Amino acid sequence: MRGSFEEDTVKFGLAFASSMGTDPESALEVCRRAERAGFDSVWGGEHVIRPRRIESSYPYTADGVMPGEDETPIPDPLIWLAYVAAAAPGLRLGTCILIVPQRNPVVLAKELATLDHLSGGRVDLGIGVGWLEEEFRALGVPWERRGARTDEYVAAMRALWAGPHAEFHGEFVDFEPATCSPRPVHGSIPILVGGDTSAAIRRAARLADGYFPGTTDPEDLAGLIRQLRDAADRAGRKPEEIGVHAILGPQIAEPVARAEQMAALGVERAMVPAFFFAGPDGLDRLSEFGERVVAPHARQG
Repeated sequence: MRGSFEEDTVKFGLAFASSMGTDPESALEVCRRAERAGFDSVWGGEHVIRPRRIESSYPYTADGVMPGEDETPIPDPLIWLAYVAAAAPGLRLGTCILIVPQRNPVVLAKELATLDHLSGGRVDLGIGVGWLEEEFRALGVPWERRGARTDEYVAAMRALWAGPHAEFHGEFVDFEPATCSPRPVHGSIPILVGGDTSAAIRRAARLADGYFPGTTDPEDLAGLIRQLRDAADRAGRKPEEIGVHAILGPQIAEPVARAEQMAALGVERAMVPAFFFAGPDGLDRLSEFGERVVAPHARQG
């Protein structure tokens, strides 16, 4: 334990918020309620398509089955975040996660920088390499070496964000001096790496500003954080430079105790899944959760 919960408070993010706000008015209202409730951020997830036949194993359930149904809406996170940005100007806007190797990095750099510019520097980019091979095939994107592709895409985007006349020459991305404008408000966009694998931990330690594990098990989370700190040391970085954002999972029945435990582990932001507030009275339960849990214990900024 690093200290009392009063000393080690956390931020609260509303994860997968776009799963609640799937129509125009509910999207805006979810964000207004989250802001009033004390959340510091809202986050959208991504899948371009849901293949009818899936043989790939989903990594975050015991049975390996992807949650949801064929018609479950999964809005594009960048478009969704751009739509809601003005409704709750105090919230940060994040992706959890964006499947980077499926996108053109030069176009993505422009989209993210535009959203960050228009929102006043509020974008956080949570990234992953993807787990659904059938989706990659449908998009015509190579499944092999997607990790190396992701690393290079991040480097290329950061080069474009850093200043005018950027150039990049890599295996997957190659462009002569060019300028991408507007650029992010604060010079770059914070990047979080998602995933529970050793490769994800190494990637977070090597290039990320934050780490977003998918586990909801406290012991597993503690082990992943230890691995992250060791990997950061090996990469020549200070572990505290990499903020941990972790899911407040089934322990939602005892959210304050769980948040206290997460704070003691060094978690910077507790990610509260919007799925907890599904149903006809979900927005009211979200507001009540904010009043009871988030507002009294959240650390802002």
